[in-house]
Amino acid sequence: MEVRANRTEVYVYEQAAVLLSCALSVLGSALIILTYAAWPELRSTPRKLLVYLSVTDLLSALAFSYGAWRMFQRQTWDCVVQGALSTLANTSSFFWTVAIAVYLYVYIVRSDQRLADSLVSWFHLVSWGVPLGITVAALCLHKIGYDASEVTVGWCWVNLDAEDHVLWILLTGKIWEFLAYLILPVLYILIRKHIRRAHAALSEYRPILANSQHTHVPSSIADRKMTLIPIIFIGLRIWSTLRFLLMLANSPARQHPVLVTLHGIGNTFQGAANCTMFVLFTKVVRSRLVALFSCCCKDAQPGRQFSGDIQH
Repeated sequence: MEVRANRTEVYVYEQAAVLLSCALSVLGSALIILTYAAWPELRSTPRKLLVYLSVTDLLSALAFSYGAWRMFQRQTWDCVVQGALSTLANTSSFFWTVAIAVYLYVYIVRSDQRLADSLVSWFHLVSWGVPLGITVAALCLHKIGYDASEVTVGWCWVNLDAEDHVLWILLTGKIWEFLAYLILPVLYILIRKHIRRAHAALSEYRPILANSQHTHVPSSIADRKMTLIPIIFIGLRIWSTLRFLLMLANSPARQHPVLVTLHGIGNTFQGAANCTMFVLFTKVVRSRLVALFSCCCKDAQPGRQFSGDIQH
């Protein structure tokens, strides 16, 4: 197959930025999975859903990193394999992201844990089944392939030589991305409002505790997270959406190096962002990691004897 004449040039620094973002996402996703496996007492259902999301983010980062490293110049067998894997994982990531929001809404706002837990089986069916069905259909119809980095940053996705490539770009990712843009802010705003109302009611009946600084901490942390989750998701994904719209308009702005770099980082950084939010910025997990690393550092020091008491 000949190289497409109309292609977006991916510079070395853009490639390096994407590979670094992929590496951070792999590490972040792996850390979420490992902390869940290491500490059984932290295995709540929301964190289990986060693990499923991290699996998809891990697979996405690995697939994207292979494509960014190879920098495909034409359609090859490994281009198709990479495109299929990234399509499956990336689309599944959208579904699991929304699934977590739906679960939290039912559990927190509707106060129905039984209903929320019963939805998990449906989450699996939809979040794995729909992306798998779409990916298999795209493969069978030869829609996955080389796209000259017009809607990617080095990796393969939908073959732009197909007459109906816009339809398949929508089916293999963009339509689900657009729906996530709409659903996530609505659900997290409702959750945030519910948390605020609950905290206000508690403050009304406990005026002494309400004036305490420590009482506001859990509520304020949850409030910030409910605000940041959709903002981070949209902030990372919006650049790929913008490039897609610019491609539809046949605008040369889609090839601007800054936009291409932001697209590459945004599509590959989700695992690292989730790790920052739900591991590094979650006190109970962060404290365990700090204690683990401190213990490892002490054990690594030569001549140091074990002491059962911690001096403060």
